[in-house]
Amino acid sequence: MAKRRHLATSPVEVGLNYVILLGFAVVSLWPIVTIIGQAFGPSGTATTGGLHLENFAVAWREGQFSSYMLNSVMVSVTVVAISVVLSVLAGYAFGTMTFRGSTVLFYLFLFGIMVPTEAIIVPLFFDLRQLGLVNTLVAVAGPQIAQSIAFGTYWMRTYFRSSDRAITEAAIIDGAAPRQVLWRVQAPIALPAILTLVVLVFMWTWNEFLVPLVMSPTGSLRTAPLGLAFFQGQHVTDYALLGAAAVTVALPIVILYLFAQRYFIAGMTEGAVK
Repeated sequence: MAKRRHLATSPVEVGLNYVILLGFAVVSLWPIVTIIGQAFGPSGTATTGGLHLENFAVAWREGQFSSYMLNSVMVSVTVVAISVVLSVLAGYAFGTMTFRGSTVLFYLFLFGIMVPTEAIIVPLFFDLRQLGLVNTLVAVAGPQIAQSIAFGTYWMRTYFRSSDRAITEAAIIDGAAPRQVLWRVQAPIALPAILTLVVLVFMWTWNEFLVPLVMSPTGSLRTAPLGLAFFQGQHVTDYALLGAAAVTVALPIVILYLFAQRYFIAGMTEGAVK
């Protein structure tokens, strides 16, 4: 039998790999470092150096970010809670069950991923205005829930289709109902995939700009990205306050990712392997 040969990696190749990775890291992190540096730098009214922590307080007060952040939290939590639960239910049904019209119905869900928001936002606005739902949580969160369910169903279906069927069959033999199999057996095993979906949906909802802008014309449900855009128009040349406002708006996503990092990476890795 022929022996399998292992190709040794030379120190030059290893060093070159590190140089390339370091270059990509610098290119990716440099804008973030620049914004953070500006956030702690002197503003237009400051004349001394050092760390200017007061930039965050000034940006928070002048930009009225307390109400904008509260609106973003309310919308994001609503979208994540509803879309993740419905995505798990739909993904489990499409991934483990066979019923009439399942293929057509699943492709209908996929159609929601392919249709851009810009193509439906105007007619959707007139429909919701006729129903009296404009400037409400339903108008701002509803379209984002529909789009998130489209992706979430595809994501969870892929996971459940590749899950271990022996565990499900054993639970059914023990007398578990389909609902019990999902929430007591499959859901705990699928926790990395579910938490990955939570992080992705929260990030997309938090950064959404067009839907809150169109669906809340009075600004009663203006979210943090919208508030940041209006704040930028008022402080075009004050880069310190702009940096502080940008860091403030991005901070919730960073905190959520740090808490769910382990599950997020595990979910992405499992999805790539499967």
